[in-house]
Amino acid sequence: MVLNKCQEDYIMKQMAVQEVKTLLNEGENLNIIDVREVDEVSKGKILGSVNIPLGLVEFRMHELDKGKQYIMVCRSGARSGRATQFLEEHGFNVINMTGGMLAWEGK
Repeated sequence: MVLNKCQEDYIMKQMAVQEVKTLLNEGENLNIIDVREVDEVSKGKILGSVNIPLGLVEFRMHELDKGKQYIMVCRSGARSGRATQFLEEHGFNVINMTGGMLAWEGK
């Protein structure tokens, strides 16, 4: 995991695709939230991930547990970065998966 300074005084936690894959392959139970739109997710997703489109994160964050860590995913890492920042500002422990699904190779 790396920290990335993306705005003044804001440092985002990030994790590379390979790190996420390694943890999954080791049997880790990860809480992955895919913020892509429903039609994008229908073309493929990370097994076990939950789809909450970016535009709905604000309205569905009550479904999340502040005691858990979440890995945010989108197509390229930009939307998940926005979701990461938003949720972190609301007290959630979140990490942005860099590269998004474009960097993900698998089924």
